Amino acid sequence: MFSLFTRLIAPTLKYDPAPMISLSDWRTATKDLRFPATLKQTADDFIVEEIPAYEPSGEGEHLFLWIEKRDLSAERLLDHVSRSLDIDRSYVGMAGMKDRHAVTRQYLSVPAVCQKEIARIESDLVKVLRHAKHQNKLKTGHLLGNRFEIVLRTQHPGAIENALQIATFVATEGVPNYYGDQRFGVDHETLQLGYDLLTGQISFRKIPFSRRKFLMRLALSSLQSDLFNAVLFQRIQDGLLQTALDGDVMQKRDTGGMFTDENLDLLTRRFESGEIVPTGPMFGPKMMEPKSVALQREQQVLDERGISRERFSDFHKLTSGTRRALIIWPEDLIIAAHEDVVKFTFNLPTGSYATIVLDEFALIGM
Repeated sequence: MFSLFTRLIAPTLKYDPAPMISLSDWRTATKDLRFPATLKQTADDFIVEEIPAYEPSGEGEHLFLWIEKRDLSAERLLDHVSRSLDIDRSYVGMAGMKDRHAVTRQYLSVPAVCQKEIARIESDLVKVLRHAKHQNKLKTGHLLGNRFEIVLRTQHPGAIENALQIATFVATEGVPNYYGDQRFGVDHETLQLGYDLLTGQISFRKIPFSRRKFLMRLALSSLQSDLFNAVLFQRIQDGLLQTALDGDVMQKRDTGGMFTDENLDLLTRRFESGEIVPTGPMFGPKMMEPKSVALQREQQVLDERGISRERFSDFHKLTSGTRRALIIWPEDLIIAAHEDVVKFTFNLPTGSYATIVLDEFALIGM
């Protein structure tokens, strides 16, 4: 992929990704509690398992494969499965892309006619743990979230005590729902391609047809993600992450439903009670728009980067638009220690990054 991006990207304007500030960088109660640690010394240090939106029914024209992959990127996994079964990559369904340097367990779907050939998928890096038929192909987003088991290695003598103290603040105030750096590609080349496509510096026709849809979706969603990060950064920098703003699009934490309300006092009370959370933009023509102050702040992010809202409509099938919670709360968080290891176990909603949660606890060197 790197060589392809290198050939494609010859920008006239270099896109600078949004900076990130963790809560602990300005939340004085935890700033000095973060401890030095290393992550992903081995693939087994980072285990992620999908929480499916549903289980396969046992009947249908598609075959769901519950697979385990080790130290393998999502794109290489799709290539491996399609080659092993001698089918086009478009026939392989995936609910979510998972980390490369990790052990991951997730569903894929393939045509049910491939059932007799699934043993060909097995390799040192990929195992098929079980399979069952279903009526529909697995599509992006068909999952509730992910369960993580992550090991941080550290020599810090007070690591576990510090982590438990930080956890009390995380449980109350949550964590900024940033997109992690892996979203943007090596040297941010995926992000740069998204910016070049959206601003017309590069034509999508320059991307080889066989990979055009995949790379365009990846690159444009990378740009959407960075714009979300920019709005989130601005909010943290201005001390407004824990504040409901006039015009905010709010999300109900129990159902995910989104709404706006002119009664700012009521929104503030519901936010403080943990019932709702403010959202940020994933720009696109179907995105629910904020109002007033919140709208002005989001528009400022676009203006500073020279991006027009209308351009997202030109790629409406790939950038339809939505909203994303600005704050997440890790569920079922368990922290344990043994010798020089601190182990974190928790659940996150789909699309949220475990590395962002860990950044609240440790100064991580990969």
